[in-house]
Amino acid sequence: MQNTFRPFGRLAASLAALFLVMTVLVPVWAADAEFRTVSTQALKDMLDEKQAFTLIDARTKEEYQEAHIGKAVNISEKDFDAVVSTLPAGKGALLVFYCNGVKCGKSKKVAEKARRAGYTNILLYSEGFPVWEEKGMPIVAGPDYAKKIQTNMMSAATLKEVLSQKKGEYVLVDVRDEFEFAEGHVEGAINIPAESFAVKSGGLPKEKGIIVYCNSGGRSYMAYRKLMKLAYPKIYQAIFDEWKKAGYPVVKSQL
Repeated sequence: MQNTFRPFGRLAASLAALFLVMTVLVPVWAADAEFRTVSTQALKDMLDEKQAFTLIDARTKEEYQEAHIGKAVNISEKDFDAVVSTLPAGKGALLVFYCNGVKCGKSKKVAEKARRAGYTNILLYSEGFPVWEEKGMPIVAGPDYAKKIQTNMMSAATLKEVLSQKKGEYVLVDVRDEFEFAEGHVEGAINIPAESFAVKSGGLPKEKGIIVYCNSGGRSYMAYRKLMKLAYPKIYQAIFDEWKKAGYPVVKSQL
């Protein structure tokens, strides 16, 4: 009888050991949990209601100087240790961090430094400055904010070659309105309207080239700028009118 129950004794011991390991590991996992987030509207309400919190722009000094959310202070990852003394003395003070959107890791890195410094009340505005700007929220703009940028233009012929030979290396984005896209677009393109581009572009892969196009260049230029702010490394602009004038095929879809 004693031999019969011995395996169960070993099993119980193993389960007890596993429970002990999990007891040790769970607090470690909890310490690495994601930060709580705040929406665009909620952040605006907090600012409008003059709630007590510190808003921190975790982007570079150059990005901050170009434009930022009002009342935000600029603390980048590399500058954190030098300026941490300027943060509120009370470790329970509310800190809200932002950078250039959901694929920008700067705010999370600076927030993590704040957590290691002992701050316990931290929020991330994960949608970031591009979405704040896109939704028409108030910003502080520097002298270089409206400065024209030079886009990396892709001709219709090059675009056709890319789509036929290197399609898997690129994502083609039509930034026109949904009804325009339905009336005719380049085959293989996805539709992300310019008016909501920063909000919806978070799913675009950074490891691929992103090609944005519209009819004549205005809306795709704005989308290009937003992708730059979102730190996409390979961005191109194409013109749909040039594609049509070259006689290349256009496909239709239903709304």
